Amino acid sequence: MNDIANRADIERLIDAFYTTVRADDLLGPIFNTAIGDNWSHHLPIMYQFWDMVLFSAPGYAGSPVRKHTDLDKRLPMDKPHFERWVAIWTTTVDGMYAGEIADMAKNKAELMANLIRMKVEMSREGFETLN
Repeated sequence: MNDIANRADIERLIDAFYTTVRADDLLGPIFNTAIGDNWSHHLPIMYQFWDMVLFSAPGYAGSPVRKHTDLDKRLPMDKPHFERWVAIWTTTVDGMYAGEIADMAKNKAELMANLIRMKVEMSREGFETLN
């Protein structure tokens, strides 16, 4: 199995991941409600995000923490949601790629999920979160 090597690999990974997420009993309702029929807009943002995370590619200018804290106000996300997200991500990466970048993708995803979950919880308690 090859490692994640470029943007095309990221796109294949993201597409496979979100195919699973959309069908998942726990995560599907949140993603399908939040994104609706706008996947053609969401997926390129995720491609750019992961291209930045894994290969330091320029172009991503979003605020993932803010997006999730805002979303949590409409569609509450709790620890099991974040754990499932990481589990699906890890399974998807492991099923498609192996190597240093694949390992980094799994590690970064777990760190991000923990950070975003913490910021969501802080936001619920009235603390202002930074992007």
